[in-house]
Amino acid sequence: MNGIQDSEPGTPDLAGFDFAQLRRFPDIEAENLFAHDATDELILTSAGSALARISDGGSLAIVGDRYGALTLGSAALHGLAGIRVNQDGLSGELALAANAQRLGLEGTFSSQPLTAELFAGANVVLWQLPRSLDELAETAELISANAAPNVQIVAGGRVKHMTLAMNTVLGNYFEQVVPGRAWRKSRPLVVTGPRADAPASSFPRSEFNQALGLTLCAHGATFAGTKLDIGTRFLLDFEPDMLPGATTAIDLGCGNGAIAAALATARPSLLVTATDQSASAVASATATAHANGLGGRVAAVRDDAMAGFEPASAELIVLNPPFHVGATVHAGIALKLFDAAARVLAPGGELWTVYNRHLDYRAQLEQRVGPTTIKGRNSKFTVALSRKAKS
Repeated sequence: MNGIQDSEPGTPDLAGFDFAQLRRFPDIEAENLFAHDATDELILTSAGSALARISDGGSLAIVGDRYGALTLGSAALHGLAGIRVNQDGLSGELALAANAQRLGLEGTFSSQPLTAELFAGANVVLWQLPRSLDELAETAELISANAAPNVQIVAGGRVKHMTLAMNTVLGNYFEQVVPGRAWRKSRPLVVTGPRADAPASSFPRSEFNQALGLTLCAHGATFAGTKLDIGTRFLLDFEPDMLPGATTAIDLGCGNGAIAAALATARPSLLVTATDQSASAVASATATAHANGLGGRVAAVRDDAMAGFEPASAELIVLNPPFHVGATVHAGIALKLFDAAARVLAPGGELWTVYNRHLDYRAQLEQRVGPTTIKGRNSKFTVALSRKAKS
């Protein structure tokens, strides 16, 4: 690829910003989970001179900021305002707002969706790189097509998650991708020169799934993309047993909307709400519903653990919970979703959950939701039915 060489990022010197004040809340908090990492510090240091020039009339966009380290670090260290920032996860967006209030930096940024407007005319982009090549490509498409011709992208990631394939993807959209030297197991990339011959937008992508008889659609950051996750496939084998007579259902953690679409297709009188904290997932589930003629019966909502849903309002909830938080294997997110289901289920309502067999969540489901029966097991997954006790 053109332009591959080492740059000299130096050692981060960010004494003007206290990263320790950042919190993850309302995302999961634990001793082994952090609100910033070395990549944040390295990106801010590598972008120092570019950020210093923003005050002369340029504009800054930030994508992939986890909990506000890049956004609030830029505001505090360089006195910047008018920062446009995108975070796919709603919990990260809420954490950024709370951290800004704590640090007295409200009003320095606006949270925006991942669209052309986010990058329009941007001279500098800071980017916590995703692990997914599809997410990388979708974001690169938007930056290349909409940022200023002289845009400087300062990106970074953990070395163990960075691959040469990422350079190849970025090279489809930019003339130069310059990797810097690693520091504390993170590495920066400086990307410049939007290509005139960059590929046209290809998202959301779609694929017909023969097993379901449905077209699945996905934006880049959506778990499993256009594929049918094997845990979801096993869970859907039990669809005929899921609360016969239910008129409404919730696909909690909807991803590409496969569960919502399958339920709505199997039960023509059922109204389904697909919900996820990921903006990419909500857009994907919406696209899946429309691709299968289900737009009138499947509604997708971005929400963090059903915080906006009324207590005791749901007849049926179907859940394939993640078993990791970011790149860290952690049960916290599943337990958070079990608690959410317990709050939102009506008395007598059902929660159907699929999870990796070795995790053995039955005791937690019993404790948090109600009487739980194991309905099926295979070599990899367990399907459990939990009923909310009738008052």
